[in-house]
Amino acid sequence: MFLNLLNAYLKDRPASQLNAFNAYLMLLNKWNKAYNLTAIHDPHNMVILHILDSLSIEPYLKGNHIIDIGTGAGLPGMILAIANPDKQFTLLDSNGKKTRFLFQAKVELHLDNVEIVNERAEKFHNTACFDTIVTRAFATIDTMLEKTKHLCCEDGQFLAMKGEAPLEELKNISDDFEVKAIHQLTIPHLKAQRHLVCIKGKGAKRT
Repeated sequence: MFLNLLNAYLKDRPASQLNAFNAYLMLLNKWNKAYNLTAIHDPHNMVILHILDSLSIEPYLKGNHIIDIGTGAGLPGMILAIANPDKQFTLLDSNGKKTRFLFQAKVELHLDNVEIVNERAEKFHNTACFDTIVTRAFATIDTMLEKTKHLCCEDGQFLAMKGEAPLEELKNISDDFEVKAIHQLTIPHLKAQRHLVCIKGKGAKRT
C-alpha cells in the first residue's frame, strides 16, 4: 500500500529503511481502525505527514541519546529511530493505548535502539541525560522546556517542531534558555508551514 510512495519520495534511502517505514505504516493503519491513533488515514498523506515530516528534522539531531516527548504514535521518534539505527531513542507518552502500539511496533520492526516509556514528562527520570529532546505538538515551548529540562544534558539541545514560526511563544521562555535557530523546513508536497526551533540551556545542570 505504501511502498510505491516511499520508493518515489525516498529513493535514496536503503531498502531496509523503506521496508521498515512501510511495515510501520501498515501497522499504524491496522491499529488506527480500532484505536484511532492518528487522524490521518489516506496513504499518500500518511507518507507525507508521518514519514517525510518526521525525517525533515534528521539533520538537526545531536548526540546518540535522543528522547521524543509526547511521541503519540511514534512521530517523529519511531521514524528517526528507523533512519538512525546507530542512535538510541526513548519514546515517551502518557497515553497507554499509544505506548501499547509503540511496544508492538518496536517488537515487529526489531528496533533494538528504541525504549518505550508510558509516563508524564515531568515525572520521568532517567539514569542518563539526553543529548537531544524532541517535541512535536506537545505543548507551548515554555511549558515544554520547564517539563523536560531535568532530562537534558548540560550541553544538550531542545528541538521543538512547529507549524508557523512560534514567535509569540518564544517571548515567554525563561532566561535560562537561549534560542539558537529557527529553521524553516521544506516537506515535499506539503503546502503548510513547518518550522523547527532549536534551543539550548544557558549552562544549567540537571537536577
